[in-house]
Amino acid sequence: MFLIFGVNQKEKQLNFDQVVVCNCCGKYGHITVWVTYSYFMFFFLPLFTWGRRYYVRMSCCGAVTELDAETGRRIEDGELHSLDIKELHFGKLEGNVHKCSQCGYVTTEDFQFCPKCGNKF
Repeated sequence: MFLIFGVNQKEKQLNFDQVVVCNCCGKYGHITVWVTYSYFMFFFLPLFTWGRRYYVRMSCCGAVTELDAETGRRIEDGELHSLDIKELHFGKLEGNVHKCSQCGYVTTEDFQFCPKCGNKF
């Protein structure tokens, strides 16, 4: 007699999609929410799960940040339908884009003045 059991991990995309201007690249992109978790299976049937973690992924540049568990559960349950982009922090990827307030020129270079109109960034 032998037993088949094991531990595995899974990642799935939740039913959430929001279009925003990305803080990292300055382009329009979709916010998608993903959940990862581990599960124990016995005879190929998952019995219980643990370690649920929720992530936000931007479609435009691939930036990823973790969501708190409460917000993730609310999205998974269908209670929350939008996120505030200002509350999402992507670490070092943020702020790489400069947009001129006068002419709208967008650049990822570290200029102090706009190369198109001369306005200070």
